[in-house]
Amino acid sequence: MKLSVATNFNSDFLDAIEGYPVTELFGKLPSDSLGGGRASFMLSPLTVGQFKDHVRAAAKRGIGFNYLINPACMDNREYTRQGQADLERLLEMVEECGATAVTVSLPFLISIIKKRHPSLKVRVGVYARVDSVAKAKFWEELGADCITLESISVNRDFAMLEAIRKAVKLELQLIANSNCMMFCPLSGQHMVNLSHASQQGHASRGFMIDYCALRCSADKLMDPSNYLRSEFIRPEDIDLYVQMGFTSFKILERGAPTSVMAQRVRAYSERSFDGNLLDLIQPYGYKDKSGFGTGRPGNLWKFLKYFFRPGTVKTSELLKLKKLAEKRGLLSAMEWDPVYIDNKELDGFLAGMKEIDCRTSDCSACGYCAAWTERGVKVDRKFQSEMLELYSDAFDSLYSGKLWGIEAR
Repeated sequence: MKLSVATNFNSDFLDAIEGYPVTELFGKLPSDSLGGGRASFMLSPLTVGQFKDHVRAAAKRGIGFNYLINPACMDNREYTRQGQADLERLLEMVEECGATAVTVSLPFLISIIKKRHPSLKVRVGVYARVDSVAKAKFWEELGADCITLESISVNRDFAMLEAIRKAVKLELQLIANSNCMMFCPLSGQHMVNLSHASQQGHASRGFMIDYCALRCSADKLMDPSNYLRSEFIRPEDIDLYVQMGFTSFKILERGAPTSVMAQRVRAYSERSFDGNLLDLIQPYGYKDKSGFGTGRPGNLWKFLKYFFRPGTVKTSELLKLKKLAEKRGLLSAMEWDPVYIDNKELDGFLAGMKEIDCRTSDCSACGYCAAWTERGVKVDRKFQSEMLELYSDAFDSLYSGKLWGIEAR
């Protein structure tokens, strides 16, 4: 088994993952000319010098580095002289710093990189949405070295996984610990929103209301079975995928504290975890306070830089969203587990799903995930009620226009 692991670039990160089958780290600068798969406000400040030092320190331990050039949309800048110049400068910097691979999601970029920077391996990111044999073969013929399959569509589609594995010879990678809902209709919009929110020179200047994440987290609290109608692979279930020929797995999340990432790497390496599954798969709600400003600019700084835009939104309405984000663990550490998924109670869950075609099933009629939710998912009812009220107020602000001061009459 090979692990490709998100790095937070902290000085203690490499020591924390020592001794585990980590062959590659992945990440990028908080913003660059192309943008990527996470908004700048989700990441910690990082200079090119710090990036270079981290990449070279990993190389000394025999660990490669994969730089993410993976936006779902570049605003058509890739077809302009300035856009091409920006791309070339970025690729030169990445190669000079010692990165061994880059991840792309746009077909045009792979051919450019293969021609101009042949020493770089090119990996296809999840934002390319490869979820069929035809798409996988397309990227293989373009010269891709590895494809990360679109987890929300295929992680539990075992027939498709086997078909893709048989059809192509290149390396295939699966995201192990994401928790997006399967076949999420928001995913396309979310990918584009996040991409533009980390592009230097974009009109938004890093500002983004993460509507998709708000809807997702609200829907899960509204109906907790949505926590299991998800794409995650439990550590105990890794071998089911290895038996199908998948040996490369990706571990998220770039904004997580070192202690959280070390726990995730350990759990998947050992194929076992005893505790709240959300500690492995959720991209927020961390209990480690070091992920929220210790030793670096904290959340007030981030709020002022990325969200304090009096000319863009009404500050009073934005502060309501900030309150929601803090209570949900998006901007501050959580002291407890208002939602608890007992990982060990899910033994056997995935094996049962092999008999269900989720792509053609109506979840409300199936009831499989709902039954397992009763067994393994616990939600604090007071927290649930309070949060749903905050979500309701937030969506009212968004839909009515109050957030922008243009409320309909």
